[in-house]
Amino acid sequence: MTASNEISSWTARPAAPPRNEDSSSSTAERFSLAGPSLILDARVHAYRRDLADVALAGQLFAPHYARALVRQCGSRPTFVFSTPSSEGQPASELLPGEEFAVLEFSGRWAWGYCRHDHYVGYVEAIALVEPQAPTHIVAAAAAPILPESDVHAPAIGHLPMGSRVSGHEGHGFLATDSGFIPYTHVRELGAWEHDPVHVAERLLGSPYLLGGRSIRGIDCSGLVQLSLGLCGTHAPRDSDQQHVLGERLDPEAPLQHGDLVFFHGHVALMMDEARVIHATAHSGHVTIEPLEAVASRTAIVERRRLR
Repeated sequence: MTASNEISSWTARPAAPPRNEDSSSSTAERFSLAGPSLILDARVHAYRRDLADVALAGQLFAPHYARALVRQCGSRPTFVFSTPSSEGQPASELLPGEEFAVLEFSGRWAWGYCRHDHYVGYVEAIALVEPQAPTHIVAAAAAPILPESDVHAPAIGHLPMGSRVSGHEGHGFLATDSGFIPYTHVRELGAWEHDPVHVAERLLGSPYLLGGRSIRGIDCSGLVQLSLGLCGTHAPRDSDQQHVLGERLDPEAPLQHGDLVFFHGHVALMMDEARVIHATAHSGHVTIEPLEAVASRTAIVERRRLR
């Protein structure tokens, strides 16, 4: 069931014609299938047999629709799963401060989508908190949270790259509700970086983890999404979705720093004309290697230039 009275839900019925111009729309009228046809992708369209995002009403029939309740990931990253179980492989990862649109609370799980990329799935409800407008984003691979504004104080926690935080700067630290973060580890939201390759280099050596988006584990498309995000560029979650980024290059065009190279089920960033940086299961971590070596294992299917 929808376990919060803050999440509005409706039951869909067959559409009926309006009775007169003064009548308010009934539930049936509101959700008649009058919109354009929709090619559904369960990764980014929040629908199930029993429930769907109200934004899909008119394009998709469902027994019930729900309007999202916005929540935010708390102080620790949390995995996003395709089913309400932590036994399987995570589909993605929600970072601290990122928002999650909840369509249903059920037991220990919240079902909905990540607001930054609309990726659909289940997260543990306990990981979500009331949203707070962020002011900064973590730019270092991991930022320590200190109990006081002293770099020598022992860290009481860490925030991974891409985490959103709210605080105010003073004496070289960002003061937050959780503690103090060295100001060199964060950037103001909107003060974006210019080179996603340099961002990706900060995560060199991070373990490969399918579905991961942080220093504790990251996959190829997660590395691209995170690196571009620090540069103010929105990127979809999965490598096949990222083919929309930039402009397609001719197969014979020389590659350059910052280009994206796509393989079957894989994506990498060009360091220069001959080397890539990527998160790969082959090495088990984020690494730099010759493009030729990667292409010998799996064929290049597309190359794209971001700028």
